[in-house]
Amino acid sequence: MDLVIRAAVVFTFIFLVMRVAGRRELTSLEPFDLIMLVVMGDLVQQGITQNDNSVTGVFLVISMIALFSAGLAYLNFRFKPVRSVLEGEPLILVQAGQPIMKNLRRERLTVEEVEAEARLQQIPSLDEVQWAVLETNGQISFISSSDGGSSTDSRTKAPV
Repeated sequence: MDLVIRAAVVFTFIFLVMRVAGRRELTSLEPFDLIMLVVMGDLVQQGITQNDNSVTGVFLVISMIALFSAGLAYLNFRFKPVRSVLEGEPLILVQAGQPIMKNLRRERLTVEEVEAEARLQQIPSLDEVQWAVLETNGQISFISSSDGGSSTDSRTKAPV
């Protein structure tokens, strides 16, 4: 039972840390980020299993984490109000060519980073952007004002 409680507590903590980290950080992994993930994984394993090196303990912990993940996925699918808590909401970064500074600060993005993403999508200036939206998966979607409202199929990872 001790393993189940520790697994639940650590799962909740990791979920909260990932939500606080923000969408932008989760979409782009630098070498340092990858190393941190490996180290965190090892620390989590040690924190959950402690001195229990049994196969039963491993199966129990893996089963509990899988159950929690499936439970969150079901809640996300089934209940729309829960979805905004679990995934967040898309956030408008640029409207009618003008950056929304409050939203950029909230996501720790600079205008230059959004401009760089626009250039990667063959959009030379934010003046040509009707909407730039930071999606829930961390990607930025651009809708060009010259498209008459249609998407430019420009979902890319947010810049580092």
